[in-house]
Amino acid sequence: MPAIVSNQTNSDVSSVSFDREDVLRDYYIGRLSRELSNVIRRDVMIGRAKFGVSDDGKELFQLAQAKAVEAGDWRSDYYRGHTLLLATGQAKPEDILAQLYADASNDPFSKGRQMSNHHATPYLDERGNFKNQLEALNVSSATSPTAGQMARGLGLAFASKVYREATQLDGKGFSDNGNEICWTSIGDASTSEGVFWETMNAAGVIEAPLVVTVADDGYGISVPVKYQTTKASISAALAGLEVEEGTNGIRILKEKGWNYAELCQIYAEAARIAREEHRAVLVHVHELTQPNGHSTSGSHERYKNEERMKFEQEFDCMRQFRFWILSQGIAEATDLDKIEKTAKQDLKIARDLAWERFVTPRRTRRDELVQLIQSFLTSHSGDQNSGGSEVFAHCEAAAKEISRLQQPVQSELVDAARRLRHRLAGHPFPDLDVWIQEKRDELVDLMGRHLLSETADSPILAGEIAPAYAEELEQQNGYEILQDFFKQKFASLDTLYAFGEDVGNIGDVNQGFAGVQDEFGEHRIFDTGIREWTILGQAQGMAMRGLRPIVEIQYLDYVYYALPQLTDDVATLRWRTAGMQSCPLIVRTRGHRLEGIWHSGSYIAPLIGSLRGMHLCVPRNMVQAIGMYNTLLDGDDPGLVIEVLNGYRLKERIPHNLTELKVPLGVPEVVREGDDLTIVTYGACVKVCNEAAELLAQRGVEVEVIDVQTLLPFDLEHRIAQQLRHTNRLMIVDEDVPGGASAYLLQQITEQQGGFLQLDAPVKTVTAPAHRPAYADDGNYVSKPQVMDVVDAAMEVVMF
Repeated sequence: MPAIVSNQTNSDVSSVSFDREDVLRDYYIGRLSRELSNVIRRDVMIGRAKFGVSDDGKELFQLAQAKAVEAGDWRSDYYRGHTLLLATGQAKPEDILAQLYADASNDPFSKGRQMSNHHATPYLDERGNFKNQLEALNVSSATSPTAGQMARGLGLAFASKVYREATQLDGKGFSDNGNEICWTSIGDASTSEGVFWETMNAAGVIEAPLVVTVADDGYGISVPVKYQTTKASISAALAGLEVEEGTNGIRILKEKGWNYAELCQIYAEAARIAREEHRAVLVHVHELTQPNGHSTSGSHERYKNEERMKFEQEFDCMRQFRFWILSQGIAEATDLDKIEKTAKQDLKIARDLAWERFVTPRRTRRDELVQLIQSFLTSHSGDQNSGGSEVFAHCEAAAKEISRLQQPVQSELVDAARRLRHRLAGHPFPDLDVWIQEKRDELVDLMGRHLLSETADSPILAGEIAPAYAEELEQQNGYEILQDFFKQKFASLDTLYAFGEDVGNIGDVNQGFAGVQDEFGEHRIFDTGIREWTILGQAQGMAMRGLRPIVEIQYLDYVYYALPQLTDDVATLRWRTAGMQSCPLIVRTRGHRLEGIWHSGSYIAPLIGSLRGMHLCVPRNMVQAIGMYNTLLDGDDPGLVIEVLNGYRLKERIPHNLTELKVPLGVPEVVREGDDLTIVTYGACVKVCNEAAELLAQRGVEVEVIDVQTLLPFDLEHRIAQQLRHTNRLMIVDEDVPGGASAYLLQQITEQQGGFLQLDAPVKTVTAPAHRPAYADDGNYVSKPQVMDVVDAAMEVVMF
């Protein structure tokens, strides 16, 4: 990696000098990146690709940034930044183009699952084990939602602070005494998003080595910065966060995006501050341009006036870089002309290579399918005169139609084959049937795998270890059992951390962590501000760097403040990188319909719909919750555990194997047996259903109560449908709204498991009403399923 040559100390960068070879290499990389940007736009315009974003106008600050990057650093960016990857050797132009073309076989960043310029590097090997993260720049998988990278970037930087302060960790393969920086870039307009401000405030409080570059080209697509930012300057607007003597805070640096020499100095200083002071730095890079416009979806000439367009041409950063090189006598114009020509030629070679890699397998698959159909025609040529002329005609027409496809994707070929299969109306063509099935399986494998862990450490494979109780009936409050568990678990697992609002000093609002900080220190169990999005970001970054955080979101309704981080980033990370990255964090929260609209509720359906890629655990008591924590901590997937809000002061028997017991994920438990009706429920409703079952038994009705235990995954072995074989009646009890989680349970049991075929009566759902829980006693009674609601509904089903 090229480096700045300087005889000065790190704290004095005012007289940085430049090595000629490094400068000319930067010029080549910059020109190569610009040519790549031009090709991205051109290939979208001619139909080779669907959509493109690129770095044109943003090359120079990335070249300067690359000089300050060290092995072990992290990057958390949005959908740009190929210049930095080219400059640090993390990618070649053909890699960028493979993602542009959605070439799943050759896209090294996402295997065809993300659009162009969403970069990532693998930090997991094929078995799911962590690689050594100190050997190169680690690129966390980018996301598109504006400012979504900020919280993750904070967490990746915060992990450096954790490793630097840890006394129980050696950091081997993950950290060199916390010396690693997380580099984050964001477009200026995206700084209007709340998570940007939340992140910068949190970075000032926790003092993590985060370097945030704000790339300011004066616009957010078409909206000028004066409509976006107070004072029309993000560095001016953030001035109140800047560190002063005796305070915490961030450092703010500002430079023009076309000034190569100053940018190199600025980034050298930013890196020094972050590494030595462990302080966040904002680098405001302004006066940037975008020669090709924001993206391939439009032209910036529509909203920029003549004066602005003239500025964009004059202060194009690569144009100014050329002037600077010439003015410094580093090279002659002919030298730079030669570099530009070489860059253009090299990019053409890369483009041809990427396209050929993309289209050749397509054509091969097309020809294989045509040959399959033609072989069928040859072997059935005699059928034309024996009633098979229509079949023959269909096959012949399909072969011609498929042959005309220039570079069909596999799904086009599969669809064409399926349409032919449909037109043949059941006429035997077994080879085609096999081909269709094989290719469909390949597509599912290519695009659908790695939603959850497929490694030997998958929590789904963890198995079950039942609670072990002493013979004497020893009981404690639920929160006290949690305290005992967390103390034992922190003693046995050095990488375990816990944090959130009120978690550290008072041990959370329900006392589950009470006394844990006293025993293991503020470093491992600590409080945070009220900032759910970045709390989750801290946990994600830590989990990506080998730590095991349990992050507390105080109540279930607060989870929705952090839902973008969970659904867009955490839940999709393993899938969108095809298994190259993961973040096995655990979110701990509590929910249950008690008195009051806020902080009490069971808003489950949105979580089921948005958290595919996480495990959603809904324990009925604290011992069961402990078993789920153990299972998740032994695994390598993220999970959300929703404890029952009114269960902390309920008495439970105390297992003597707290740190070993495990609840299997995706395996429901029959908590009461019966032959007349199967009731499926979870969480707080298990207690309600058990009480109802006691009353029903008094009338001679024996109901079976099944606790699903986890909603994601749900009943992997289809045990509930098997149980229906002896009751033939089904009722679902749920605290969510009508048609919420109950609809999901119904679909899973009756459709996915085939449970409908076992039923002798209509399915009944008993849910909460559509409104939130009311505070008044009478309102509380009608705001959630009551015991008698379950009894009455059960009698209706049984008597049908």
